[in-house]
Amino acid sequence: MPQIVGKQIGPVGYGLMGLTWRPNPPSEEQAFQAMRAALANGCNFWNGGEFYGTPEFNSLTLLEKYFTKYPEDADKVVISIKGGLGANLAPDGSPENVRRSVDTCLKLLNGKKKLDIFECARVDKNTPIEITLKVLDEEYVKTGKIGGIALSEISAATVEKAAKATKIVAAEVEVSLWATDIFSNGVAEACARHSIPVVAYSPIGRGMLSGQITKPEDIPDGDFRKTIPRFQGENFAKNLELVRELEKIAKKSGCTPAQLAISWVKSLSKKDGNPEIIPIPGASNPARVEENARDVHLSQEDTTEIDSILKSFTVVGGRYGGHAAAHIEG
Repeated sequence: MPQIVGKQIGPVGYGLMGLTWRPNPPSEEQAFQAMRAALANGCNFWNGGEFYGTPEFNSLTLLEKYFTKYPEDADKVVISIKGGLGANLAPDGSPENVRRSVDTCLKLLNGKKKLDIFECARVDKNTPIEITLKVLDEEYVKTGKIGGIALSEISAATVEKAAKATKIVAAEVEVSLWATDIFSNGVAEACARHSIPVVAYSPIGRGMLSGQITKPEDIPDGDFRKTIPRFQGENFAKNLELVRELEKIAKKSGCTPAQLAISWVKSLSKKDGNPEIIPIPGASNPARVEENARDVHLSQEDTTEIDSILKSFTVVGGRYGGHAAAHIEG
């Protein structure tokens, strides 16, 4: 199992996004049950965001309440929080905004838990990353205010620049059966070269690979996925073909499609020169957490069949659309 900021991490982490950033987030009680289930199942790497939710109810406010109620869990969990966005959620890696963002996160945690990792959610094209990292390293890591610095949605070139500037403890990027970009754009190779673990967000394809989304109408109004090209019109119908093929393999393997998707991401860790890869599926109820955490072994026959499907299938539509697409590297 990998170690991040000096702590051992389970093979599967836990994404907090769905607990606070959706049209109808779960109740605080249900959110706490899901978080407790995550820790009970060894998912001790928790990933959230300063902007996941409203100023009154977001990842940090939820974590502060959770660790107030369960203080004994604070040292068991490694939390990684994305921030560093400015007006209109645009990347702002300026020293002033980075300080504002980290200080806000620390204030919201209210001393209930250390901010183990901070990561700027996107790369600011107007501020050299070396300047951003210098502030984080000298003013926050070296003073003990945060445990380490991670990267998010970066190119291979940014990984190289960052690794030369300071110690990078993780790189968060989208990885799933329908998002394999890091294995062709140099990001996985760069992370492996610098021994940087990859934190794989959306390993179930934002829910699409679970097989429970069968038509665009299954996505509620106001849901962020409505803006993503992969979930729209003809793209949706085409991409559903991939899901149907994967469902057949899951059925033969005696697991759910979601378990197949997560297990496939886990199987890539340290394989063929890859870095350590930690999937961070999200779930809002204990049953789904337990499903995602279950260790499913994929046979050589399974992986060969999956590889064959991926080689013959091209996912259509971008990972992000509109404003969000403009801030993606890689």
